[in-house]
Amino acid sequence: MEDLAGIAIVLTILFSAILAGYESINGVFHPQVVQFLWAVVAASLIGFAGNEIVAVFRINVGKEIASAALIADGHHARIDGLTSLAVFFGAVGVYLGFPLADLIVGLVITVAILRIVWGSGKEVFTRAIDGIDPAISDEIRDAAVHTEGMKDVTEVRVRWSGHRLLPEVNIAADPELSVEAGHVIAKEVRHQLLYHLTYLSDAVIHVDPLNASGEEHHYVSGHDYGDLTPHRHDK
Repeated sequence: MEDLAGIAIVLTILFSAILAGYESINGVFHPQVVQFLWAVVAASLIGFAGNEIVAVFRINVGKEIASAALIADGHHARIDGLTSLAVFFGAVGVYLGFPLADLIVGLVITVAILRIVWGSGKEVFTRAIDGIDPAISDEIRDAAVHTEGMKDVTEVRVRWSGHRLLPEVNIAADPELSVEAGHVIAKEVRHQLLYHLTYLSDAVIHVDPLNASGEEHHYVSGHDYGDLTPHRHDK
């Protein structure tokens, strides 16, 4: 639902950009006289201030809880504020004797909205397909690699789990260790990850012997199982 909400918000922002652009271009061919300029100025300034306060609050909270949808909603509120500010400058231009100012400002704000659509859309759709910043994998590897008794980090996979990230890490240890000793190392690696990286919801640690570490050693080339057709497991 988090991803679906974010996508819906991005599409709403895109619709706002299309509508703003259409109205601005339509005004060139069908100009209208702007009336009650002082009321327009007052409403635009109040609208800008209110929407910007809401935008800052939503974006900050969204970053704290890693909610892409709430961040996108904050950008949506910011767009409403920028639109109000554009109305202010357009009204001032009309007051100074430039009737096209309102239309020009409308086109400028359309471009600004499209830039926000691009930024928010990239973040929301990347998260929707479980995409993450590659630097996060490096941070997870760095946090795990210094654990005593661990020889190497061979695989790091990360996916979204709610508002936080869930890593699956393959580590290598001395093949002569007991199962209990390997379990102790895995617990310490998990502890280090959750202690140093607060954006993680949990961590799954898989221990391999050093001489057979990595996903390539987990493949099964082929086997028979009862009356089933012989098959293989690539992963």
